[in-house]
Amino acid sequence: MSVLVIADHDGTHLRDTTHKTVTAAQGLGGDIDILVYGDRVAAVAAQAAAIAGVRKVITAESAELKQELAEAVSALVAGLAAGYDAVAVPASSAGKNFAPRVAALLDVSLLSDVIEVVDGNTFVRPIYAGNALETVQTSEAKKVLTVRTTAFKAAGEGGSAAIESTPAPAASAKVRFISEEKVVSDRPELGAAKIIVSGGRALGSAEEFQAVLDPLAAKLGAAVGASRAAVDAGYAPNDYQVGQTGKVVAPDLYIAIGISGAIQHLAGMKDSKVIVAINKDPEAPIFSVADYGLVGDYKTVLPELMKALG
Repeated sequence: MSVLVIADHDGTHLRDTTHKTVTAAQGLGGDIDILVYGDRVAAVAAQAAAIAGVRKVITAESAELKQELAEAVSALVAGLAAGYDAVAVPASSAGKNFAPRVAALLDVSLLSDVIEVVDGNTFVRPIYAGNALETVQTSEAKKVLTVRTTAFKAAGEGGSAAIESTPAPAASAKVRFISEEKVVSDRPELGAAKIIVSGGRALGSAEEFQAVLDPLAAKLGAAVGASRAAVDAGYAPNDYQVGQTGKVVAPDLYIAIGISGAIQHLAGMKDSKVIVAINKDPEAPIFSVADYGLVGDYKTVLPELMKALG
C-alpha cells in the first residue's frame, strides 16, 4: 500500500504534526510520500525529506496553494491520489477544510479524526466528544483519512528522500483570495505547545483574561488557550479555543484556570500528559480529569504561584 501524506507547515518550518501523520501512515504499510504545497517551499521540502521512512517528497507551488484555498489544495491532492492507495492528512484547520473535498472528488468516504490504525482497512476514531471510541472498517480501494496527531508519536529524522515537483492546478474561476487577519505572537503555537495556560468564563472580561494569563504564560514559556465560553464572551480570539469545536491539544502540561470542564472542552485537552485545574467550585467537572486540582479563587492562587515561580 502506498500512502501520500500532506505536509503541515507555516511556509518556513515543517510542523511536527507532519511527523506524527507519517507515524500513522506507517501503520498502513508500504511506501510513504509527502506532498508539500505552498510558495517557495524548498526549505520545507528539505525538512520533510529528512523524516525517516519517507520515500519521496513532492512539491507544488502557486499563490492559491500558499493561501490554502480548499478548492486548489483538493484539486491538487485528488489529482495525485490516483497513484496512491491512501491519503493521510493532519487534522488541522486546513486539513479539515480540504480533506472532505478530496474524498468527494475521489467518491470515497472520509475517515475523520483517526487515533489508531489497526491495519490497512481498520481504524479507530473518537465519537461523542471523545467519550467513546468506534472501530470502523472500510472496503474501499482508496482511503482518505484525517489524523488526530495528538494520538501519535512523531516519526524520527535521518531520512534522505528524493524531492521532485509537480504542476499546481489551475486557479478556480469561482473562488479568489481576498484577505486574512493573523494573530502575531511570540508565544508557541497552541497546537504544538508543550505548556498551555487556559482560561474560562470565570475570568470575567477580556482585560482580566489578559492580565491573569499573559504573565503566567510568559513566565512558563507557554501558549494561551481558552474555553469556548470565554471565546464566545469575547475574552479571547477564536484561535485560542480548545475543545471539540476548537483545537485538540496534548501538551506536557495543561493549566486550566476558571474552567468548569464542560464535555466539549474536555474533548480537546484531556489527553494532556499533566493537567492542573484551578477552580473555586469543588464540584467542577474539570477535576475529574485533572492530575492536580486546587480548589480556590484564582485571584488568590495565581499571585502565590507567580511568586513561587520567581
